[in-house]
Formats: sequence, structure tokens, C-alpha cells
Amino acid sequence: MTGGTRSRRLLLLLLLVGVAARAALGVVTDGLLPNGNFEQGPDASQMNGTRVTSPNAMPNWEISGFVEYIGSGQKQDDMILPVPEGARAVRLGNDATIRQLLSVTRKAYYSITFSAARTCAQAEKLNVSVGLESSVLPIQTVYTSSGWDSYSFAFKARHSTVWLTIHNPGIEEDPACGPLIDSIAIKNLSPPRREKGNMLRNGDFEEGPFIFPDTAWGALVPPMDEDDVCPLPGWMVMSDTKVVKYVDAAHHAVPRGARGVELVAGREAALLQEVPTTPGRWYGLSFSVGDAGNGCAEPMVVEAYAARATARVSYESRGTGGSKRASLEFAAAANLTRVVFQSYNHHMKPDGTLCGPVLDDVSLVSVRRHAARRLLL
Repeated sequence: MTGGTRSRRLLLLLLLVGVAARAALGVVTDGLLPNGNFEQGPDASQMNGTRVTSPNAMPNWEISGFVEYIGSGQKQDDMILPVPEGARAVRLGNDATIRQLLSVTRKAYYSITFSAARTCAQAEKLNVSVGLESSVLPIQTVYTSSGWDSYSFAFKARHSTVWLTIHNPGIEEDPACGPLIDSIAIKNLSPPRREKGNMLRNGDFEEGPFIFPDTAWGALVPPMDEDDVCPLPGWMVMSDTKVVKYVDAAHHAVPRGARGVELVAGREAALLQEVPTTPGRWYGLSFSVGDAGNGCAEPMVVEAYAARATARVSYESRGTGGSKRASLEFAAAANLTRVVFQSYNHHMKPDGTLCGPVLDDVSLVSVRRHAARRLLL
């Protein structure tokens, strides 16, 4: 056998190994990541108490820093550490990281949804990143009575394999202090499109992050920089630390379709979209305002802004579901117009958790000038 033949065979073998490795990894599909609920744990020899001591002890994950493997009902001092799904979760203590290598479709958009709960630190936050895209998610505000919330993060795949990393940057006196993490899922996001008869993209909110079917608290969409990818395609959330909640019709009253947005942060968070407009031309913005049927029984007001026009839409919520339509007409002042929504007040359910009005079925169309009126109810 000549040297050239051996080289070609070696090259072919390396190519086959690479193809087999990519096939074994497999492009991720919508739903839980491999061992995304951490039910497969370390061997006893790879743990010191609850702390995981080996970087590769957790199947499908790599870890670093102070990572604990937590069982449902486990106690810390007088506090019981709950687990929302299954029997196991992980806790990220001081400077702790978990990460998983994902096979994805290059240039496609994805959202990550994961459940997190505070434990003993006061201002807990998580740095979620994929490649060069990252976001610091504040988790000090709790939006459920169980203490668990599901957070979302989105990215555009720059390569066919990417590392998903969740990192606790906090350093506490007690190195074990840090958030609990469970149930990590992924969803392929369709690029937002403008449907016929609507200048807005994803105005019905049907496209958004993965919502765990067995949880009743939806998925939180965090604030973002304008250059980031939003888990709610077409929209942006502007705030310092607060969020909006993406809810499903299986667990909430939604005015139309299967998804909607609950404005749970009052005036501290705004949901907005920028849309091309012609200066001086008149447009009509219409939308539904209601309640999620989750016991949030208070008088609600949604504020809508577009160009120089403003509307305050009142809705008397009984906490049992229902909605009303409202519309705002305005003259565009620029080539781009921001359509903005926020809740005028903070609201709270009887159990003390934050809630708010539900927004859905948002539409923007061009209208004749003579038909323009500021607010139609």
C-alpha cells in the first residue's frame, strides 16, 4: 500500500468519524434538552454530600464551580428546597456553571426556556449565553406562589454546534447560596412575518418561547438590548429588571388563539415593536385587553402609545377571564413608529404574586384621514 493510499484512507476514516459524531449528537428538537430535567445524576463517588465534584458527573452536562445536586423536599436550615418537575434539580452556588453542547441548524433562531427558583441570596441573577450572545436575567422578583418561574432566552445559531451555558456570577459568604435550576427546554423559532392585513409581526403572539405543558405559570420574557434576539419574535421588552409573561390558553384565559402576553410589571416594563410608517399618514392600532382568569380581580388599565397618540384602556377584571377590544388612531411622525404597551398599575393576586392585564390580537393598518379618532372602544 502506498503512502498516498494510506493518507486517503485515513482522511476517509476521519471524515466518517466526524459524520458519525454529528449524527450521534443530532440536531435538537423542540422540548426538553437531553437530561434537561436532571433526573440522571452523578454516581455517589462523584459527590461530596450534595456537591458534585466531577466536571462530567452529570450526564449530558459539563459543570464547574460550586454545583449541587438537589432532591425534592431537601432542607437547608429551616427552608425546604422544592423541585417543580420530577425528583431532582441542580443548584448553582458561587461562580457555578452548567453547559451543554447542542447541535442546531446554522442561522436558525431558537429560544431556551428553563425553570429557576431563588434560595438564600438577595439579588440573584443568571448569565445565559450561547456563543457570543448572552443575557443577564434578574431572578430576584418571584412571580409564582411556588417560588419557581420559567425564564426564556433566544439566540441566532452562528454555527451548527453551540454551547448553551448558564452561569451564576454571584459570590456569597455561603458558597452554596444560589438559584435552583430545573427543566431546560429548547424551541425553534419561526422568523416573525407580517400577516396579510396587519403591519405588525407576530401580532397574535402565537410564536414565542417553549411553555412547559405541565406548569401553570407560562414563561417570562426578560428585558433585552435592542440588538438581542427576543424570545417573542417581532417584539422587544424594555425594562431595567422586570419582565412580561408569555401565557398559554391551556392554563390561562387568552382573548384569541393559543397564546397571549400578561403585563405583570406595571409601568416598569414595556412591550414594544417598531414598524415602518410614512410620515403624515394615518394608522389604526387595535388590540384586545383582558385578564388571564388567574384570580387577578382588580380594575386594570393598559396604556398604548404610537407616535404622539396615547390611549388608556380600562378593563374591570373579575379574575375569571374575558376581554374587550380597543383601538387607537394616529398620524405617523417618522419612517419608523414604536408601538408600545404597558400596564398602568401593579396588580397582585390574593396569594401575593404579581399579575396584570392580558394583551392579545394586536393589529396595525393604514386608515383614511377623515376617519381618524383618538380612541374607539
